[in-house]
Amino acid sequence: MRRKLMVVGAALAAMTLGIGTAVAQEEPTQQQVGFDFEEGQTIAQGLSIPWGLAFLPNGQALVADRNSGAVMLYKGFGAPEVIGGIGVPPQEGQFDERGLLGLAVSPTYEEDGYIYAYHSTEDDNRVVRFTIENFEPEPIITGIPTALNHNGGRLAFGPDGKLYISTGDANETTNSQDLESLGGKILRANPDGSVPEDNPFEGSLVYSLGHRNVQGLAWGSDGEMYASEFGQNTWDEFNHIEAGANYGWPEVEGTGGEPEYVDPLTTWTTAEASPSGVEVVDDVAYIAALRGERLWTVPVLGGELGGEPEAVLEGELGRIRTVEVAPDGWLWVTTSNGSGGDVLMRFPPLEG
Repeated sequence: MRRKLMVVGAALAAMTLGIGTAVAQEEPTQQQVGFDFEEGQTIAQGLSIPWGLAFLPNGQALVADRNSGAVMLYKGFGAPEVIGGIGVPPQEGQFDERGLLGLAVSPTYEEDGYIYAYHSTEDDNRVVRFTIENFEPEPIITGIPTALNHNGGRLAFGPDGKLYISTGDANETTNSQDLESLGGKILRANPDGSVPEDNPFEGSLVYSLGHRNVQGLAWGSDGEMYASEFGQNTWDEFNHIEAGANYGWPEVEGTGGEPEYVDPLTTWTTAEASPSGVEVVDDVAYIAALRGERLWTVPVLGGELGGEPEAVLEGELGRIRTVEVAPDGWLWVTTSNGSGGDVLMRFPPLEG
């Protein structure tokens, strides 16, 4: 579960990856950016498309290398430990977006040790799970449509302990409105990959439909769910996600005003965003922008906007792919510039 964190103490500025002191707030005092984006620390550089990012309970970071399929464990600054590799298709040019994508750590990790990954094969996208001690990826969900792009790929456990999976339409727009297809959807599964009994469509993993390419999933302090979505040529979206709702693609891109479809909370031109990862901290959503080369900050509360979106880190890191808050309250980001030009960075919470 993503929780609002108030982190206190001067130790937050130390150059360690240990867990800081975090306490849950009952109510936000105000909606504002909660991190010092002038004091970023580079954990690693010279990377090439680090896509998924997740944290073990002890604060160590897991990073997915998209093109090679390597799962890397960062125990501190410097070189990581490669704990294993997941087979992915060979890249077919710069516009091939397949590979090892999202990572998630089991909410009961200390009991079961499971790590979850979303990856491409030649035939499908799938979700697997494994442990560090026994790196033998076990497929738990298969048959998600795959293509050179529009593969979705984000994994996240919700406040309900269920595993949420974002998928793309795999360049076949009819997938998004087809309840028989896992493409163009947000899926909801039990940790073993089975269908929860309370899913909105009986016997189906589908939680919401009508998506083009969702790459960001997060929850606010009140349990409300949000997602980022790539548009085609005009409008990118940030949506409030509800069970069983239809978000309109391919009939609608951006705000359509049609009663059968849910309109986004806010939109951007594709040049401003191409939104990927999302994290919500203290009722502010932090949304990674690829083409937009910035981090959007969007106040949210109760499934509604709480203020106007504003940008930070604009043009400073290049294409930002993933954003996650660590157990100690620092905000981490990965970039997707390619050709060894990518970084893994973190930013401290503002003291107050």
